[in-house]
Amino acid sequence: MQDSAPFSPSLALSLGFATLLLITILVKMWLASRQIRHVAQHRPTVPAAFASSITLAAHQKAADYTITKARIGLLELSLGTAVLMGWTLLGGLNLLNQSLLAWLGGGMLQQLAVLVGFVLISGLIDIPLSLYQTFVIEERFGFNKTTLKLWLGDMLKSSLVGAVIGLPIAALILWLMGTAGPRWWLWAWSAWMGINLLLLMVYPTFIAPLFNKFKPLEDESLKARVTALMQRCGFAAKGLFVMDGSKRSAHANAYFTGFGAAKRVVFYDTLLAKLAPAEVDAVLAHELGHFKHKHIIQRIATMFAFSLLGFALLGWLSTQVWFYTGLSVIPNMSGAPNDALALLLFMLVIPVVTFFIAPLSAQVSRKHEFQADAYAVQQTSGQDLSSALLKMYEDNASTLTPDPVFVKFYYSHPPASERLARMAAQGVAA
Repeated sequence: MQDSAPFSPSLALSLGFATLLLITILVKMWLASRQIRHVAQHRPTVPAAFASSITLAAHQKAADYTITKARIGLLELSLGTAVLMGWTLLGGLNLLNQSLLAWLGGGMLQQLAVLVGFVLISGLIDIPLSLYQTFVIEERFGFNKTTLKLWLGDMLKSSLVGAVIGLPIAALILWLMGTAGPRWWLWAWSAWMGINLLLLMVYPTFIAPLFNKFKPLEDESLKARVTALMQRCGFAAKGLFVMDGSKRSAHANAYFTGFGAAKRVVFYDTLLAKLAPAEVDAVLAHELGHFKHKHIIQRIATMFAFSLLGFALLGWLSTQVWFYTGLSVIPNMSGAPNDALALLLFMLVIPVVTFFIAPLSAQVSRKHEFQADAYAVQQTSGQDLSSALLKMYEDNASTLTPDPVFVKFYYSHPPASERLARMAAQGVAA
């Protein structure tokens, strides 16, 4: 009797990837259905803890907004899965590569063309859903302030900035993959991290102003309050700015941007219009808490570590024929490099492989938010922070009743009920 053919690594990868992708999709659908059901069940009544501060109309708007976004998320998941299957197991990436190889031959130009072609096709596929989210969903709930002209202008500017920054980076990585020997991944990782740190420094001054106007904070009273708070916390920034976020959305926010001496404090104009000065203080103190506890440094260090592991793994996988064939890509056999293919396949596969560590990342982020809240309560009024958070939850239509399991998987910030309860307990202890 003849022995059966051996179970090849290529077939194992194909079956393993398809199975893991199916499991991931089912889990995501289950989580979304839990969120929709849980929010809908709690829609009729404002939670008792918020009954005196949130109206029933605001609560129901938040519920409807959350449910609508979850449902469109299911559509996005289905489309994304189909596109991922198309690029990999159904041979889309191989077709793109072979077509460009026949047209351009091998070499750096062909590899960059594969990357550019992939980005352009993926972007075109995403456009209809992005338009629907902006001009239907956000419009329906009163958040959209942008126009089609502005939306198209943003897309064009984003594409140009992406090309100006991304193409040289891609060319550098591909060059290192082809010339730096077996340890290319270590050099590529070093270059990647250096570029990221450089972008953190130049983004506030050169990139962000391409999309928004930033004006120095003109309210002298608020400026004095904010400056005093930062001095009290031992923090210095290059400037206090107001961003014209209202020209695109009614959502409100405040953030720090930049790195090192280039750090800036940026307030959305929508935030300043909705919060009292003491509440602005409290929100800023929360952000300062992240710096006080070195959360930003921790996140950068984590990014360094995981990206190093990723580049090392890519360095090994890029030399394995089964990595390509198992994902329906025929490696270039004529001596032309496969580096662009390896990069794209790795970027397509890694989110599926790492999906189940998302709860750990979310848990760490929620812990950081609790610590930042605690710091803000020490530096300002807990009551001001609570009222500011409630206004932001209401203005952003964030549900007060998310599903607990959905929270553990996805929420980078604790739900309002947990944050306010923790702050109340800290206030009592103080």
